[in-house]
Amino acid sequence: MTARDGLLPAAALFHSLADPVRLAIVQRLATGEARVVDLTRELELAQSTVSKHLACLRDCRLVDYRAEGRQSFYFIAVPELLDVLRSAEQLLAVTDQAVALCPAYAVRPRQVEQS
Repeated sequence: MTARDGLLPAAALFHSLADPVRLAIVQRLATGEARVVDLTRELELAQSTVSKHLACLRDCRLVDYRAEGRQSFYFIAVPELLDVLRSAEQLLAVTDQAVALCPAYAVRPRQVEQS
């Protein structure tokens, strides 16, 4: 096992958050619980898109849901996720969002729409 192998879980965590749709879902859930129908309406996304990304976030144990009757209410499963997002916002601010200009990592509007 190399030292780099020890970084694989962290890389997977950041990869799970590397999609603008997943970040939008997490950002919305940071304000409180939501159903899939709420997320589709508020984020203006297809139900299948929201469900797919929620499944990914659930598989990573970043979000979870509670059932109430036939409805499922999704929420942030680990509050530390919000700390990571706040830290990312601070990092973007102090670097003047330089990563947004980086040719290797910049997300272009077309990539956001296709997610």
